[in-house]
Amino acid sequence: MIKIIRFVRRKLNIFRFRQSCPILLALMGFITCLGFEWLGQSPLKAQHVPIITSRNIWQYASFPVENFQTYTSGYGYRTSPITGETQFHRGLDMAAPLGSYVRNWWTGRVISLSDHTACGTMIKIQSGQWQHIYCHLMGSIEDTPQGRYLIDRDGGIIIWQGQEIPAGVRIGRVGMTGRTTGSHLHWGLKHGDQYINPGLVIKEMFRYQVSS
Repeated sequence: MIKIIRFVRRKLNIFRFRQSCPILLALMGFITCLGFEWLGQSPLKAQHVPIITSRNIWQYASFPVENFQTYTSGYGYRTSPITGETQFHRGLDMAAPLGSYVRNWWTGRVISLSDHTACGTMIKIQSGQWQHIYCHLMGSIEDTPQGRYLIDRDGGIIIWQGQEIPAGVRIGRVGMTGRTTGSHLHWGLKHGDQYINPGLVIKEMFRYQVSS
C-alpha cells in the first residue's frame, strides 16, 4: 500500500491531466479509502468499464469535481445515512466544500433537469451510450416558454435542457439539495441501461494518464 501511494505521489509531479491534480488526488482517495469495498461487492465482481472506441479515449474525459476532498460513499450496498436501512447506492459520492464547481465529465447533451426528488437539483447528460448524472447541486430548475433550465445565479450557471455541453465545462456547484447529510456531488454513470461503478471509470482515466 505504501509503495502504491508513493507511486501515485510521484505521478503528481509528472503528469498533467485536464484539471490535473483532481484525478490523481481522487485516485489516492480511491486507493486509501479502505472503508469502502470498491470492487468487492458481489454485483461488481464481473463489472467492467465498456470499451468505447480507442484505447486513448480517456483523454477526452474530465474529473467532475473541483476542490475534491474525499469519497464519502462508494458504489454498492451500504447503510443509508438517512434511513439507516441497507440499500444499493448507484453512484459515487465525492465530498467538496459547499459551492465548489462541478465539471461535465464528457461532451454530451443535457437530457434531463429536475429539483423535486431525493437527488435534489440534478443534471443528466447523454454522451453516446453513456449517461452521467449529477445530484445535490446548488440552484433550482425553472420552466419558461423557451424551455427548461437550471439556474444558479450566485455561481453564474445557466444550463438549458437540450444544450450541448463540452467536456470540462462548469455545469453547477456542489450543494446540499435533496436528501443529503453534507455537501457533496453524487455522480452516477450508466452505459446503455446498466449502471456502472464510477470508481472503475476513474481508475481507467488514471490508467490512461500513466500509460500515455
